[in-house]
Amino acid sequence: MNTEIVYSKTFNRHDNPNHPENAKRTDVMMDALLNSDLRNHVKIIDPIILPEDSLLSVHDVEMVFQIKAMSKLTEAWVDPDTYVCRHDFDTARLAAGGMVQLCNDVSSGLIDNGFALVRPPGHHATKNRSMGFCLFNNVSVAAKELIKNGKRVLIFDSDVHHGNGTQDIFYDSEKVLYQSFHLSPHFPGTGAIDEIGTKKGEGYTVNAPLPHKTGEKTIQQMMDEIFKPIAKQFKPDIILVSSGYDTHYSDQLGGLHVGIDYFGEMIRQLQEIQPKIVLTIEGGYNLDIIGNCFLSQISRLCDKPMFFEDNVPSSIETPLVVKTLKENLKPYWDL
Repeated sequence: MNTEIVYSKTFNRHDNPNHPENAKRTDVMMDALLNSDLRNHVKIIDPIILPEDSLLSVHDVEMVFQIKAMSKLTEAWVDPDTYVCRHDFDTARLAAGGMVQLCNDVSSGLIDNGFALVRPPGHHATKNRSMGFCLFNNVSVAAKELIKNGKRVLIFDSDVHHGNGTQDIFYDSEKVLYQSFHLSPHFPGTGAIDEIGTKKGEGYTVNAPLPHKTGEKTIQQMMDEIFKPIAKQFKPDIILVSSGYDTHYSDQLGGLHVGIDYFGEMIRQLQEIQPKIVLTIEGGYNLDIIGNCFLSQISRLCDKPMFFEDNVPSSIETPLVVKTLKENLKPYWDL
């Protein structure tokens, strides 16, 4: 496999040591890679900054100008959760640009797959608001570029928090299939089971809200009976993954019961639908385990699977969520 990872120490300019979304996250993940045998099976490349105009394909001009202005200060806050550092307008455009760069390379066949190890994350950023630790929506900017080039895009969001921003941006589009499983009730309070899209996009948003302590058995049932069958009918040209390691049972901001190996297993199953796949990091805040979660997924991209000891606690199973979601989506897909 020809696998590339976009990464730069420049992302560490976006940092608040007292905030869970800080520079140590990507430091830990990159250290794990460099200290593993997988280092010899990937190519690490520098990101290319996104032109300012490209942000406007996704975000309102007022939002873009707000982050640009705040980035001239030593530190500012969009809301109580979301900080902006000096130079963050450039840092955030570097994150989005790195994701676009990888997606273009995978889509064109230059490489097989990739991982954008970039910060700040993006899936909570809506059309007109930065929020939830996110400044610009990296996945959505990349998806817009792919759509412009005639591609059908599946966005698979495995973060414990619903990707409200990504859903907001593509809610009325039939060119992007958005699939998410997430903890509910939980921040940001969106992603209800009946949120399925609107207008031409009706049926192209698939939300699986899961109660506290739901485990891999229910998530796998969701994969087998809903996510994968719909994805196969959609026939994506490329899959983008908003990868959140906060679905791991030990994450301090989480609440689902997923083990380390399942992060790689999800990627293996998505590769069966479409091998052209690009991941980017969203959440995941337990520094003791996110390195191995990252390796679990990189190892699948490289076709060199790694497995890790992990004591996943007992979970609850919620088949009613699967049944209800299937009934909601049967008018749009063969389920």
